[in-house]
Amino acid sequence: MTTVRAAISQTTWTGDKASMLDRHEAFQREAAAQGAQVICFQELFYGPYFGITQDQKYYRYAEPADGPIVQRFAALAKELGMVTILPIYEEEQTGVYYNSAVVVDADGSILGTYRKHHLPHLDRFWEKFYFRPGNLGYPVFDTAVGKVGVYICYDRHFPEGWRELGLGGAHMVFNPNATKPGLSNRLWEIEGPAAAVANGYFVLQPNRVGREDNEYGELAVDFYGTSQVIDPRGNFVGEKGSSEHEELLVRDLDLDLVQQMRDDWQFYRDRRPDSYTRIAKP
Repeated sequence: MTTVRAAISQTTWTGDKASMLDRHEAFQREAAAQGAQVICFQELFYGPYFGITQDQKYYRYAEPADGPIVQRFAALAKELGMVTILPIYEEEQTGVYYNSAVVVDADGSILGTYRKHHLPHLDRFWEKFYFRPGNLGYPVFDTAVGKVGVYICYDRHFPEGWRELGLGGAHMVFNPNATKPGLSNRLWEIEGPAAAVANGYFVLQPNRVGREDNEYGELAVDFYGTSQVIDPRGNFVGEKGSSEHEELLVRDLDLDLVQQMRDDWQFYRDRRPDSYTRIAKP
């Protein structure tokens, strides 16, 4: 049996970037102490979820995909021997920003970046004010723990990207989130398991938790946590995270289940791309 020990974390905004960075370093060190080989943080992990408002001051949270924050955690990844997925606010150049995740291998090398494709623009999720849509496709990264894909928050509502990652060879997909109560509650319960089953891989979904009223006052929303890890048969691996408190989840992934699921259900064999005429049309 090939087993990978994976970690995901959930927390709320502390009020400043420095303490958020320290908190996530502590998460990573604790995960390493528990034997984790890979970790993924929540969406835009070192800041507030600033999509709540449209304010230019939050542009200053953006930095390059090889900037100081990524370099700090790449050094930590090398120290701990841990694959690390870093959901950041990426500055490609002055005034051009993306909601991204940088994938760092266990030796500290930066393997590449995924940029969020699907951007919401609705009440308190004003993401098109901050980000351009992703333009790097759906890369799958060959890491020390296997083939890893990334899909970010609102992306999860679109099955096409999940399938792209499967076709690219992913055996586990990390889906960092900033998700609040409302219409999304039921979707949170079913979309991860559905994606895992349809594509025959593990889905790992960290989500923010708590109310960021220290930043937004009455405009703040309650992120509901309940971070979750799902196997290729759609079953939860261990308990979900807390709905109220920060937490580090460490779970063992039996990667043999990927092969078993795909042998039992030949969804890749039985696809009919020749018959799909409307999917790729605007």
